[in-house]
Amino acid sequence: MRRDAQRAVKLARDIMWSRRAQRELLRKLADRPPFEPHRFRVGVYFADGRVNLYQLRQWYRPLAELATRHPVLILSRASGSALELLDESPLPVAYVRRVADLEQVIQEQDLHVVFYVNQNAKNFQMMRYGRRWHVFINHGESDKMYMTTNQFKAYDYALIAGDAARARLEKVLWDYDFDKRAIPIGRPQADHYLDGSPLPYTPDDREVVLYAPTWEGDRGAAAYGSIASHGVALVRGLLATGRHRLIYRPHPRSGVVDRLYGAANREIIAAIAAANAADPMARHVYDDGPSLGWQLAAADVAIVDISAMVYDRLAAGKPLLITRPANPEAEIDTGGYLQACEWLDASDAATMVERVDEVAHDAAALARLGVWVERYFGDTTPGVTTARFHAAVDHLMAEWERFAVLHAGDGDIDEFEEEDEDEAETLGA
Repeated sequence: MRRDAQRAVKLARDIMWSRRAQRELLRKLADRPPFEPHRFRVGVYFADGRVNLYQLRQWYRPLAELATRHPVLILSRASGSALELLDESPLPVAYVRRVADLEQVIQEQDLHVVFYVNQNAKNFQMMRYGRRWHVFINHGESDKMYMTTNQFKAYDYALIAGDAARARLEKVLWDYDFDKRAIPIGRPQADHYLDGSPLPYTPDDREVVLYAPTWEGDRGAAAYGSIASHGVALVRGLLATGRHRLIYRPHPRSGVVDRLYGAANREIIAAIAAANAADPMARHVYDDGPSLGWQLAAADVAIVDISAMVYDRLAAGKPLLITRPANPEAEIDTGGYLQACEWLDASDAATMVERVDEVAHDAAALARLGVWVERYFGDTTPGVTTARFHAAVDHLMAEWERFAVLHAGDGDIDEFEEEDEDEAETLGA
């Protein structure tokens, strides 16, 4: 009964928040002039709520640069997401809660290419519209099962990171034209990791260490989080050396399942505050902000758990340590980079700090890392992956023009819904 009561309270709060968000969103939209007709050529379809906005945020900078060549419009289906996007997105946002709203935008704009960053079931409500390319761009690179789903076949094209992604997909996608439909572009986000963002400290002779653990997971097989097993001792050891600067970026869900894991997270945050109070020049950083990029580029060495952060850092091509899960049930896929990565075992503070120093200055380890960077992302020379991204979109635009000429005599078709489908969105989304 207590749990039912808690759920009822949460539901009531979600309803109240959703209604407030809807009113605020409609007010903002009313104050905004309509979009110029036939301006946008690229759409980014996002049907998720705000909890998954991180999937879209990582594309802001690459898409903003692409928009200088091909105007880009974000299509948001949920009020919570749309409200945040209006405040933070560098790109224009259309709120298309209903299918009728979506169809109005499609009729008013000339979207030749539509990007998708995830596999939300509502993607199919957009994919029903032909005469445009539907392109899966994903929200990261990893060796998770998510990266080999047969849903790739639903899209006209997929922009993939590199050779590792193709090899991964070739094992599971039968009768798929990889040469045509899977276009390797690398990791365009890596070209924007710093992007002029001011650092929260003044660089000096301290070695900068990024520790970015994931949450504890909801089952043993996914228990990759290291805060409780490695984190407290590791952080206290790094804070004590006087020659390291720590950037601590924990997963926002840290401690939601395991109370002790949450307590360890708070202990680390308190230790960082105490270290900065004792030595203001240390400028250790507890980072819980929405922006991810500068941390990956600024750190001399990074320590991460098994998560997407492995591959985000790998794209930077700099020293990297992976924490070995303490839970024996944790599943480790050694078919990719994890077969040759540098592991950090849970130990005492001195041993772990020594391991960090070893990897940070190990030329052989850096050379091994370079082989895997090439396999996953190709050439990571600054600017190259952005050029590949732009070239891929230019190719899709040229293909659109070619097919438009081939089908010029087909005439108009009615591909829109006859009824006005008013769909309920997830409360609190």
